[in-house]
Amino acid sequence: MPFPPSLQARLDRDGPVRVGLVGAGKFGSMFLSQVPSSPHIGLVAIADLDVERARGACRAVGWEEERIAATAFLEDGAALAARDDVEVVIEATGHPAAGIAHARAAIAAGRHIVMVNVEADVLAGPLLAAEAAEAGVVYSMAYGDQPALVAELVDWARLTGFEVVAAGKGTKYLPAFHASTPDTVWDHYGLTAQQAARAGMNPQMFNSFLDGTKSSIEMAAIANACGLACPGNGLGFPPCGAEDLQTVLRPREAGGVLAGKGMVEVVSSLERDGREVERALRWGVYVVFEAPNDYAAACFRQYGLKTDPTGRYAALYRPYHLIGLELGISVVRAAVDGAATGATRDWTGDVVAVAKRDLSAGETLDGEGGFTVWGKLVPSERSRGLDALPIGLAHGVRLGRDIPAGGTVTAGDLAESPSGQAWDTRRAMVQRFS
Repeated sequence: MPFPPSLQARLDRDGPVRVGLVGAGKFGSMFLSQVPSSPHIGLVAIADLDVERARGACRAVGWEEERIAATAFLEDGAALAARDDVEVVIEATGHPAAGIAHARAAIAAGRHIVMVNVEADVLAGPLLAAEAAEAGVVYSMAYGDQPALVAELVDWARLTGFEVVAAGKGTKYLPAFHASTPDTVWDHYGLTAQQAARAGMNPQMFNSFLDGTKSSIEMAAIANACGLACPGNGLGFPPCGAEDLQTVLRPREAGGVLAGKGMVEVVSSLERDGREVERALRWGVYVVFEAPNDYAAACFRQYGLKTDPTGRYAALYRPYHLIGLELGISVVRAAVDGAATGATRDWTGDVVAVAKRDLSAGETLDGEGGFTVWGKLVPSERSRGLDALPIGLAHGVRLGRDIPAGGTVTAGDLAESPSGQAWDTRRAMVQRFS
């Protein structure tokens, strides 16, 4: 199999890239499915709180028993990061506090870290990325996930000399979805609870995609990696198909919906009345860019690029993303090229906890995708000014006062002052990047 010269030289010299995976859930399983057909990747260890579940995931994606027997299985992600035979750690737990702990363990051990865990990245990624750089290791977004793919499109636009007007992804959205809970989520997916359970689908995780939290988290990650601005009061989720990106996602002064240029936004695959948008971008990612001069605009027309009515705004999009099936690209870029497939640089956007219903003092928040709060994207300046509770820390904490539906939860609303590594890391990040 022919490989790029840098990878082939690495294989001839040192053999396959030695990888440790933390978290054998859906994303991790998709990566595992590609390992047998990827001779350039040597997966040496898997860490998961349920080791037997991890072995079962390997069998489910087609691993032979010999490969399973040759792989180390651990319960402790930090112990995996400390192994001498691991070069690249993939953090795919989806748990913010665990992600921070594993990333720091990998950095301390001199391992590159591929952060599938966008929740942890949005909570404290600027600090983790800075610590990785200081340690001389790569801290990277996960290729195949939407933030890394959007970052790639943004880089393309900037490196070719275009101004980025907007960047983001598509999703299924209606305003009522913000109140969705794990009890109501399957109705929106057209499934029964029994069908979802048989498929092993986690209702709280899937609800985070529906209620706007996951979109907010992903857009915050993109803003923090690409130096893009966030809407002042949350994502607008304008209905928009792939052919209309360059017309809808323009500044208001040019006839679009954006407050200005250089912003993140998510487009909805549903009209507000529930009808499907034509040529919806539900699974895809995009960048809208502007011609810097009349000559470039003329080239847009000459080469058939669809533009807005002025001829100056255009879009490039990718209609699908394949999640963990594409993750090997990040592994190779980190280990062979010493490069990230997108990486947090600054604290531009934050995701704060907003009450789904009237909440009472004494209630315990249940975090992303749960019954109590959803995550809303706001500029980091606003989050800092409110001392807002980040969605990544809005789990297992008790309220000390009532919060009305739609209200932002702040640190002062909690009954106690929480502690722990995740809280300490978050505070250190806020202090350093304010």
